[in-house]
Amino acid sequence: MCLGIPGEIIEISQDRPDLAKVAVSGVKRVINIGLLDDDPPVPGDWILIHVGFALSKIDEVEAKAAMDFLESIGKAYEDELAALTESRID
Repeated sequence: MCLGIPGEIIEISQDRPDLAKVAVSGVKRVINIGLLDDDPPVPGDWILIHVGFALSKIDEVEAKAAMDFLESIGKAYEDELAALTESRID
């Protein structure tokens, strides 16, 4: 099962505007936000992430609902969070 995990944009890279530092469940990772060129996120925005890529912008209410759901399903959420933790974008 492929899941998207919500994360909050902390900062956008000055050198690479397609990369952003994002906070996800206490983990801070660099995420590729290049797929969101038509509506680029800014710090404070919430995004839906899958394996290191931002798929869409969401609001904070959607992010909270998604996290509540993901935490309730257990193993699939843990697997997706592990995939995010292992992904690297340089």
